[in-house]
Amino acid sequence: MSVERRILQENRPARTRLYGAVGFSFGATALWLAIAALLSATVDRVFLQQQTLAETLPLLGAMLLLMFLRAGLMWASEILAQLSANRVKRTLRARVTEKLFALGPLYTRDERAGELVHTATAGVETLDEYISQFQPARWLAALTPALVLSVILILDPWTLPILLFTGPILLALLALIGKRTRDVAAQRFQEMAWMSAFFLDMLQGIATLKLFGRSREQAATIETISRQYGNTTMQVLGTAFQTSLVLEWGATAATALVAIEVSVRLMGGFLPLDRALTVLLLTPEFFLPLRQLALKYHAGATGKAAAERIYAILDTPHAPSSVRFKPSVHFPRRAPCDIFFDDVYVAYDNGARPALNGLTLEIKAGQTVALVGATGAGKTTVANLLLRFVEPTRGKIRVDAIELNEIEPSAWRARVSWAPQHPYLFAGTALENLRFAKPTATEQEIFDAARAAHAHEFIMQLPRGYDTPLGERGARLSGGQSQRLALARALLKDAPILIFDEGASYLDAESEKHIRAALAALKQRRTVLVIAHRLALAHDADVIAVMQNGRVVEGGPPDALAARGAMYAALRAAYAGGAA
Repeated sequence: MSVERRILQENRPARTRLYGAVGFSFGATALWLAIAALLSATVDRVFLQQQTLAETLPLLGAMLLLMFLRAGLMWASEILAQLSANRVKRTLRARVTEKLFALGPLYTRDERAGELVHTATAGVETLDEYISQFQPARWLAALTPALVLSVILILDPWTLPILLFTGPILLALLALIGKRTRDVAAQRFQEMAWMSAFFLDMLQGIATLKLFGRSREQAATIETISRQYGNTTMQVLGTAFQTSLVLEWGATAATALVAIEVSVRLMGGFLPLDRALTVLLLTPEFFLPLRQLALKYHAGATGKAAAERIYAILDTPHAPSSVRFKPSVHFPRRAPCDIFFDDVYVAYDNGARPALNGLTLEIKAGQTVALVGATGAGKTTVANLLLRFVEPTRGKIRVDAIELNEIEPSAWRARVSWAPQHPYLFAGTALENLRFAKPTATEQEIFDAARAAHAHEFIMQLPRGYDTPLGERGARLSGGQSQRLALARALLKDAPILIFDEGASYLDAESEKHIRAALAALKQRRTVLVIAHRLALAHDADVIAVMQNGRVVEGGPPDALAARGAMYAALRAAYAGGAA
């Protein structure tokens, strides 16, 4: 099914309003035909029948009434068309947002954020003219000429062949030029999305660009992209002008031909004046919808390009899984729980990139388990499985003997806290960022969580304490402070399961000390999974699981593993050597 049909078929209220808009506009056209007939009759009575103003007053009154009624129908048509467009935009924005949340970070990680933002904002907004103007124009381009032809067939059949000959020719020319318009409009929309994505990347990396002296080069690239976008825009406008010019010329020529034909027959006495005038007034109305369609064609092409990208996102399949979500289990537990991975396999890119190869791992209730291993061993994938960002392609994950896929995802996530390696802090205050975890939290609960994560001290040193704006992505904070604030946010949620992904690249000694103390205080009270990049943090865990090639190859208490002299001992020796 084409995106044009899907937009309206998937949104019944918008479809109803759009059909109402077309109906009112068609009714306004029918009233214009009646007005034209009354005007022709009035002219005939005044000039040929020599009737007085009093005698023609009923006709003039009827025309005035119909004009007011026609204006009302046109106003109602505009309102309904705009309401339809607003409904479509609101619905699609919500659907795109829900879809991106459903696809999760694994999808957005591989997409350009600026392009997605452009699609969800400017792309959806492009559908305004597409729904409110192009769609009604397309319907009226079919209905209005048919109505005019029916009336002219009754009034003057000899004029019909001219209209039947010129109308299809103009439609064919419109379709021919319109194909070029669609191609260029799609290119223009894509270029605008690229420019938005590039500009966002440049803003986010402005410090790096300044450091390496590449700011002028990036500014030149923006100028090049802008110039290309401007050229494509001019192509769209040029094609739209060509379309309008061809339709205007064709409609004018056909109207002139009808005028000549009607005048000859009128002068020869073969056609009454009132009918001749009515035909002359209706002929432009026959071509008017085609001319309006030509004017709106570029809006339709741009809207279609945007809709195709929007539905490409909406049609993106979820990651393949061997299990199907069964919302049949209520999982009310707030206490720590046992988690067991049973021969779990995960592969990305449709199976082309394996991440876990038969992972078997047990995390007991109230236990702190640290995952260690080289980059790419599969540690982050284990966290993504517990966060329900990805599903196993094979194997089972059990929580207190309940299969994880049987628990409703939102109910499960309500019982999981996450402090990621690269925490995202919103452009609000420290207090607002903490409240994301628990909007109903009291100030005392927030302070307690911050103290538990050893974040309260540095927050109070900020200019306005908890009410200090942190800037985009927490720009005011250091990397270690950001991770402590993220840990405080996770603790405030007070979930029985905590996933902590250590930020090794920027974790200073002070932050590491505070985080180790915070995690140590959680023992026995929460089930904690630590993605450890430093063995010092892993050594505080109850159990260490060493991962390699997507599976656990060694596991046990830290001291026992170190004494065993196997892989963990080698990692520990390498870490000690690197630290020295």
